[in-house]
Amino acid sequence: MTDAASSVAAQAGAFSAADAGWTFGGALTLADAASVMEASLELPLPATGIVDFSGLMQADSAALAVMLALKRRAAVEGRTLTLTGLPASLHSLAVVYGVEHYLADAGP
Repeated sequence: MTDAASSVAAQAGAFSAADAGWTFGGALTLADAASVMEASLELPLPATGIVDFSGLMQADSAALAVMLALKRRAAVEGRTLTLTGLPASLHSLAVVYGVEHYLADAGP
């Protein structure tokens, strides 16, 4: 891995809220999933119901866990979330784990 790639991979991700919904940028891996999830609880769910993951730079199965937890939170709050911008590699991982139907709206 190059120094630039290592720098991007090490960059912990975060959600940011805007009128259009939430956007995620950076890495979402086991190393930072708990802190990302905790920080997301401080934000009200987006009024638009849109969570855009097109800025996701690095992900593993922990990213799927965060996405599923966000969907559960929305259900508890009587809301619907639409996940967008899911990288193809993460969608493939969801298929392997058998959870792709929970993320059906999370295509690229």
